[in-house]
Amino acid sequence: MNGTGRCRQLLIINFYLTQLSKEDSETTLCEISSMNRNESIQQLATTSQWDIIIIGGGATGLGAAIDAASRGYKTLLLEQYDFAKATSSRSTKLVHGGVRYLQQGNIKLIKEALKERGLLLKNAPHVSAPLQFVIPVYSWRRKLYYAVGLKLYDLIAGKYSLGKTTVVSAATVKEYLPTIDETNLHGGVVYFDGQFDDARLAINMAQTATEKGATLINYCEVIDFIRSGNKIDGVVFNDTLHQQQHTAMAKVIISATGVFADKILNKLTASHEPIVSVSQGVHIVIDKKYFPEYRALMIPKTTDGRVLFAVPWHHRVVVGTTDTPVEKASIEPVALKQEIDFIIQNVNQYLKVDISEKDVQAVFTGLRPLVHQKTAKTTAVLPRDHTILVDKRGVVTITGGKWTTYRKMAQEVVDKAMELAALPPVISSTETIQLHGYPTGGGLRHHPLYCYGADLEAVENLVNEDIQWKELIIPGYLFIKAQVIWAIRQEMAMTVEDFLARRIRLLFLDAKAAIAAAPVVANIMAKEMNKDAAWINEQVDTFTELAQGYSMKKYE
Repeated sequence: MNGTGRCRQLLIINFYLTQLSKEDSETTLCEISSMNRNESIQQLATTSQWDIIIIGGGATGLGAAIDAASRGYKTLLLEQYDFAKATSSRSTKLVHGGVRYLQQGNIKLIKEALKERGLLLKNAPHVSAPLQFVIPVYSWRRKLYYAVGLKLYDLIAGKYSLGKTTVVSAATVKEYLPTIDETNLHGGVVYFDGQFDDARLAINMAQTATEKGATLINYCEVIDFIRSGNKIDGVVFNDTLHQQQHTAMAKVIISATGVFADKILNKLTASHEPIVSVSQGVHIVIDKKYFPEYRALMIPKTTDGRVLFAVPWHHRVVVGTTDTPVEKASIEPVALKQEIDFIIQNVNQYLKVDISEKDVQAVFTGLRPLVHQKTAKTTAVLPRDHTILVDKRGVVTITGGKWTTYRKMAQEVVDKAMELAALPPVISSTETIQLHGYPTGGGLRHHPLYCYGADLEAVENLVNEDIQWKELIIPGYLFIKAQVIWAIRQEMAMTVEDFLARRIRLLFLDAKAAIAAAPVVANIMAKEMNKDAAWINEQVDTFTELAQGYSMKKYE
């Protein structure tokens, strides 16, 4: 980027800083409750027994922590890696009822998901929003088919509807999707669903749970259960950052470990039958120029019978996904070259411009925890709803489901835990809990830091402590150095990866840029966290190796 471009970006940042200092922001700063890992570790020594210990810091585990703590239960959550490190940061960025489930006739799941979609958008508007989806059609029969199906989708949504489905002309489709292939285009169907930033939502959920009184600690691996006769009384876990072993006692334990559910169940029972079938979904990220309007493309049927989405996200476009069975779950799943080819080939069938491998700025892969069925021939036909297993020794396991329904899943698993441990019965109140960062006004949605919601002003005010924190982390992206400090002090970011992958989403937007930003971030973190040069070098090397797996260079 030339000097003129960098100056323009700095002017944009300065403009917002000036505006906020001159006038009252429409976003009100909420009471900040920081997540401090050292303080959380110290609480282990002062708490002899927890009501509930939750294993897993993804969507369901974090949701369960909010639910349990808001009921007044003494709650501890342990996450082996970072919050939302695995599946929960690798979604298609959709908050949806599941249009394709209409074909399966799973009306119950759709109705539940559409309600939860509405609640999520209401309770976390700074990291989620309604989005128009356009289905281009090339025959009147297809137009009628999709229109009827999506009208039913609206009907099921009821009061949680985000907008009416409409049938539009070919001219309107071309206006909405300027790069669409116009050959034999018959028109289109436009409907509404939601989109979100999954990892940012997860961090806000962790902050909300903390505010409600829960204790959350990342980088803590549960290695065993503590037994007393026929009862599970607690867990043994390693603090992997400091290589220290701890124990924690509880009245009941919730395992919310997603694709790793069987790993935890194997610690309970050696002869355990697997309950999870793992499927991976690959996404590619491309430049916004291919979809310049803020609308999503929905391809209703790909060559393997799935749907494919091209979703605008953080000034880029996420295209995906695939459904490939995987024998074993891993924390860093790898896309297959044929999966990337599949996505590019299918999206190009609908465009008058060709996307190629050189246009791919990032590749990321997520694993789905699908409830195992021996009769299923492919993972594509396995149900997306969840299952709960109750071990009367004191462990409740939940797996399956999807991001959209995390709150309902959390409510159900805490209900089961409450019953199993005979905890004082308290009704869940999470339908009305506004998540951390909830803004009281919507006037700054286009601000580069809008995803911080009510914390936006506090993030920017950090520059008063050090003017250099106003600087961009890397040219071409409007991330400022103050965000690194905020992530350390308020969001329990412990590594360069935590910051670049999940506190901001640069790794998922542009792997090459993330690699370039790593030394800058490492130096800021080291100074703030009192780390030495060896730590900086190790962090940069580790992150660079990881980020190369998100780059197309890996597949050349």
